[in-house]
Amino acid sequence: MSRRRSAARPTAPAPRLLPSSPCPCGLPASYAECCGRLHRGQAAATTAEALMRSRYSAFAARDEAYLLRTWHPDTRPDSVDLDPALRWLRLEVLSTTEGGPFHAEGTVAFRAHYTEAREEGALTEHSRFVRHEGAWVYLDALALD
Repeated sequence: MSRRRSAARPTAPAPRLLPSSPCPCGLPASYAECCGRLHRGQAAATTAEALMRSRYSAFAARDEAYLLRTWHPDTRPDSVDLDPALRWLRLEVLSTTEGGPFHAEGTVAFRAHYTEAREEGALTEHSRFVRHEGAWVYLDALALD
């Protein structure tokens, strides 16, 4: 979900995500009680959708370590370009297939809204998740129809 950095545009510091802040993933809980638990390693995602939501929150929180840790080793990059000009605003889950507690794979289609240099945009993706060593991980993005 990282986007290319805009050339020579000034950027403001990222808004600070506090434990009491609403969780960026959109569920009705604080960051500490929702995705923050996954980011800190205190809980694991039980579904593909939960992992996708926590990864969206990791982009919003600029938590590169969590993003890399939850990426399948076959497709994981060496690093994640977290563009400081991007502000992730909200997440819409459009659909899911499988990805439940008893599945080995699943997909989540979503739309992630952002601002960059005062311009609003949205990234739409259909992500594929699989279990690796018992844990849900992001594998790749499927082509959109």
